[in-house]
Amino acid sequence: MKIITCYKCVADEQDITVNSADGSLDFSRAAAKISQYDLNAIEAANQLKQQMPDAQVIALSVGGEALNNAKGRKDVLSRGPDELVVVVDPQFEQALPHQTAAGLAAAVNKLGFDLILCGDGSADLYAQQVSLLLGEALQVPALNGISQIISLTQDAVVVMRELEEETETLTVPLPAVLAVSTDINAPQIPSMKAILGAAKKPVQAWSAADAGLGQIEALSAQQVTAPKQKARQHIIIEGDGDDHIAAFADHLRKLIK
Repeated sequence: MKIITCYKCVADEQDITVNSADGSLDFSRAAAKISQYDLNAIEAANQLKQQMPDAQVIALSVGGEALNNAKGRKDVLSRGPDELVVVVDPQFEQALPHQTAAGLAAAVNKLGFDLILCGDGSADLYAQQVSLLLGEALQVPALNGISQIISLTQDAVVVMRELEEETETLTVPLPAVLAVSTDINAPQIPSMKAILGAAKKPVQAWSAADAGLGQIEALSAQQVTAPKQKARQHIIIEGDGDDHIAAFADHLRKLIK
């Protein structure tokens, strides 16, 4: 059983700053980290391996130069995967979902797989499209919003997902792609033993050409900016009488309109 858990390397949001001139985001001082939602996918893969000791868990990512960071690679491997494969290419530097899915599809076709686990979205775009696009590219079943993996056999996986008014229990034939929700588990913090052991695990670094992938058609350029900050009006209403409350409510009505 070969389980591939996909993750994205994203900028740490607490280090992102806003340029006051145009509202553009400055990532120059932001350290790279594993997307928070993908930590749930990695943990889910580890839990499945405990049920099936013969299973192999491979962590996989496509991205830009940040994937060459040795500390980042060690962080991923310390969380349980047996091996790490990264596809590093300039076209993935600011990849949109269709580019990421194409890169992942090429890599997993080369690796072979039984089950692919992804986070429900990424911590930067949170488009929630990659897992579904990946399933389409591989021509295998793809489901998102998985809140529990009930059982796994060589032929199928039984999963549960929460909908607005009901809960679904589904049996999905393998191979398949599953996007897990944050409700599925609480990612574990790696132990010191796991951190030290991560340095001994194998890492494969591929280019897009190594994965059998050419240039992916890019969509029109997009720009992400912070919303403009409104000037404070400094309206202060002191007192708790009926007139004060009415004045307060009146200001709220004007803001809502």
